[in-house]
Amino acid sequence: MPELPEVEAARRAVQDLCCGKRIVRAVVADDSKVVDGVSPAEFEKSLVGRTIIAAHRKGKNMWLELDSPPFPSFQFGMSGAIYIKGVPVTKYKRSAVNDADEWPSKYSKLFIELDDGLEFSFTDKRRFAKVRLLQDPASVPPISELGPDALLEPMSADEFADSLSKKKIAIKALLLDQVAYIAGIGNWVADEVLYQARIHPLRTASSLSRQDCEQLHNSIKEVIEKALAVGADSNQFPSNWIFHFREKKPGKAYVDGKRIEFITVGGRTTAFVPELQKLTGASSETVKGRSRREAKSSSEENVKRSNKTERQAENEEASGSLAKRKKRTSAADDKEGQQKKGAQTGKGKQVVSKKAAKVVKTRKKVQKKSKKK
Repeated sequence: MPELPEVEAARRAVQDLCCGKRIVRAVVADDSKVVDGVSPAEFEKSLVGRTIIAAHRKGKNMWLELDSPPFPSFQFGMSGAIYIKGVPVTKYKRSAVNDADEWPSKYSKLFIELDDGLEFSFTDKRRFAKVRLLQDPASVPPISELGPDALLEPMSADEFADSLSKKKIAIKALLLDQVAYIAGIGNWVADEVLYQARIHPLRTASSLSRQDCEQLHNSIKEVIEKALAVGADSNQFPSNWIFHFREKKPGKAYVDGKRIEFITVGGRTTAFVPELQKLTGASSETVKGRSRREAKSSSEENVKRSNKTERQAENEEASGSLAKRKKRTSAADDKEGQQKKGAQTGKGKQVVSKKAAKVVKTRKKVQKKSKKK
């Protein structure tokens, strides 16, 4: 999903190209799953005629400051993205909308035209984003609940080391905690900074040495800055980043010739290089056991899902077969019933015919006797 670098790249583009300009047209999608708490008509009416003063961001959220409230805010979700017509903003692979596609995109949730003709759009293919109209986005959830921003409010090296020494939780899970710890670091950034710092994702935060903490502190800063230096275009990320290989299949994923393994940490699939990111310190054995349990749990969960899917397919097939059998049986029963009914009707007709013939025969005998007399 879009993380701090992608959202910050979008914010910078809007800040540089759209501020000081007046909104002359707005089109809001009729999609209540994404456009939260306000009708499209009301949203559009609140934007037209207003001037964009600034673009702000915290964590993975962005909002536009207008000349007066309310302000539009964007929670990017799994595939949210900002596009400015004719201007490359960011190329996040899961949210990509091709230049050759219709404009605005069919995935557009908010389209804005400015007084100089510039147009931009917030799109969301997978519909997990949220677009809101708020009086003060920073003062209400989800933004008000976030921890300090990893780029805008970084801790000093000393503060970082002290904070980690008090956390008895796997370091990867801690980095992903947007509310209780730090905002903006998502799954790929966490994997990258831990790989660059050579720290195992399941190391307990409090077990990290001072040197480990300094390396991780530097890695967070360097990874975010390098990603932003190329406009969060993942195609231009350094070639030795684990980012480029973390979505390959297990057993086929390598970085710099070293094997990548996958485990689950903090509920997220996690890529690391065991040759370089070793489990050390007092919590090593505990974490090893947890790693094995989580890997086993993940494997078992996959098997369960697979088995569930197979059972569903089998049940559907069985249900279909049963329905077909019932249909065939019903049809056969109907046919048999009709045949029996026909046979009984035919038999009845035969009985009636015999009786009628007997009556006719008796009448003929009576008529014969009458003539003789």
